[in-house]
Parts: sequence; C-alpha cells; structure tokens
Amino acid sequence: MILLGIETSCDETAAAFVDDTRRILAERVLPQAKVHQPFGGVVPEIAARAHLQHIDRLVNAAMRRAGLSLADIDGVAATGGPGLIGGLIVGVMTAKAIAAVHNVPFLAINHLEGHALTARLTHDLPFPYLLLLVSGGHCQLLVTEGVGRYYRLGTTLDDSAGEAFDKVAKMLGLGYPGGPVIEKCALNGDPRRFTLPRPMKGRAGCDFSFSGLKTAVRLTLQRLESRTPQTIADLAAAFQAAVTDVLIDRTREAVKIFRTGWPEGSALVVSGGVAANQFLRKKLTVLTRAENLLFIAPPLRLCTDNAVMIAWAGVERFRLGRYDRLDFKPRPRWPLDPLASQRENISLL
Repeated sequence: MILLGIETSCDETAAAFVDDTRRILAERVLPQAKVHQPFGGVVPEIAARAHLQHIDRLVNAAMRRAGLSLADIDGVAATGGPGLIGGLIVGVMTAKAIAAVHNVPFLAINHLEGHALTARLTHDLPFPYLLLLVSGGHCQLLVTEGVGRYYRLGTTLDDSAGEAFDKVAKMLGLGYPGGPVIEKCALNGDPRRFTLPRPMKGRAGCDFSFSGLKTAVRLTLQRLESRTPQTIADLAAAFQAAVTDVLIDRTREAVKIFRTGWPEGSALVVSGGVAANQFLRKKLTVLTRAENLLFIAPPLRLCTDNAVMIAWAGVERFRLGRYDRLDFKPRPRWPLDPLASQRENISLL
C-alpha cells in the first residue's frame, strides 16, 4: 500500500510517499521561513500563495524521487486542519483532485494526529502512550489510545510554547523562527543571570501558560541599561530554561495520571517543532529514566511540519477503512480530543 501525503497547514509546503511497511519512499519539503523573516512571523496570505505556487512541483519531485507515478498510489492524504485556512484549502483541493482523477480514497488528516502517530512510523510503538505535543500553534499532553482515540490531560491556557519562542526571539532581535535561534544563542548564555517565572509549575493538573513568561522577558529587557550580545545570550538561556522547567513539571504530572489510568502504557513521546530542542530532549530523557518510561523523540526532520507524518497517518486510517468524502471542508480548528472541554467544564462544577 502506497500513500501520497500533502502538508500545507502553516509555512512548510511538503509532499511525501510512504508505504505500509514503514518505508519513506520519498519526501520533499519547501520551508518558507526566509519569506516570513522580515515580518517576524507567518503571514497567512503569503503562506497560502507560496503553497499554491509550489505544491504541484513538490508532488512531482517526490514522485520522481520515489520512481512512481500517481497511478501507483492507493490513496492520497492531506492535512485537513487545524491550521491557516488558506494553506489548508490549497493542500486539500490538490489532494481531492488527485483522488478524483485516479479514483483512489481521499483522507483528511488532523495535523495533530500526524504528529501523534509519527512514533508508530519510526519505532513501531504500540498503543497506548503518553504524548507531549509542543509546536508553534499547540502545547498539549495527551494519551494516544489508538488511531482517532486521544484523551487530553492538559493544554495551554493562552500561548503555545512555540509561539512564546517566536515572540521572545523577536523581542531579543534574533530573528525567525524563534526556536532554533534561541537555542543557538542560549548555548553561550548563563541561565542563572536572570530570574524568570515558571507559570503553572507545581500546580495540580497538566495545563500550561506562557503569556506571563513572555511579559517577564519584555519587562526584563526594558530594565536593561544596555543590550550586549552576552546579555541577550543570558536572557535567551534563562527563557529556554524557564520554558523547559514548565514543560518538565507539567509532563511529570501527566506521567502520574498516565500510570494510574493506562498502566499498560510504557512510553513518553515528544513531537512537534519544539521537540527538536536538544535542551528539552535532555531534560525529558532524565525524567523518563527516573519514571522508568521509554522516551521516544522522532528524528528532527519529522518533528517539524512534514508530509511524511501526514502520509503515515493516512496509512493508519486507510487500514481501518476510514476514508473521507470529497465534500470535506478544511477546519482551521480541529481538536484531537473534542470531549476534553466538556470534561473540564464538568470538573469545575
């Protein structure tokens, strides 16, 4: 079984071919970071136009690399949400056209499910497992019970960790995207020079909050008499340490719940763009060793947005016969656990 995957949810245009034996036959990714750098973040209209301009070429390039034709595929999967609606429309419509012309199933994939199932592609991991999903748009702790079955333990109350990295990098004058530039800058910094808050740390539950931390960085910058390269490096290191401390604390709380509710589970998976951060990975490695859990982090190229994970999620859903109709509408919001908000509201009563 061979599936084509298409990813256009944000600022990466990507296409990949994956088969059901976990082979990545070919992949092509066109990052748009340079296009958006002058604006300090993703401009939706510019992103959508870039997707439209390049998606056909990337599909053809991946197809040539794999030595395939569209007549060889068994289905086509595209990110159906969540994400920027303009980009989603480009990917979904491209996938629908291919599916219709070649009479193969179309599969609309939740972008978050793509991240969630990547560990099953790379490590053949059985269900259930605990997932820390940290990216530019999302920050959640979930139990992955099965394909299409997710139980959310916690989410951000305001900003995602990835968004906080982007905004702080802009404050520090480091550029975009924020995660890689802050990590690089922090290598030369002293995280102990500045004292920053750890929002939500030590509280019950598994929710996150990062807006207050961003404000603390801004106020610290305003109090500085001068902004030397060393000062910026120290502040970058302090910010990275604060975010990581919060993520570790919240994940530790999630592990307690996971142990009780899903005792057969044995792994913690980290995924999403922020999962590429090596400082965070080291801290998560220490945590999982202490908790006697298997720690799985996909290869760096599969942490950021990519079409391989979309194609693989398509394989997982294809096996179960979960196809989508060609009248599927892209969804800018699409929670993995739609019942989570209802449970949280009930718990407050």
